[in-house]
Amino acid sequence: MCRSIKTLREPYVPQVTQADVEAAALQYVRKISGFRAPAAHNAEAFDAAVRAVAAATATLLDQLQVRGSRPAATG
Repeated sequence: MCRSIKTLREPYVPQVTQADVEAAALQYVRKISGFRAPAAHNAEAFDAAVRAVAAATATLLDQLQVRGSRPAATG
């Protein structure tokens, strides 16, 4: 796929930021669409796709259970 998208789950990354998730989403949409930056008439669809991929990525990372790691403490 896209080699510049890094793994964002533990133990590869101890803490994932929103910027990490958004950068990965942007790289994914760029790869799939073939556009580094979309033309004005495609910008809305491109930006919506980046938001959707970022949201799906955040959901995935929140729901993954990594073997050998402790559950997050709830307070």
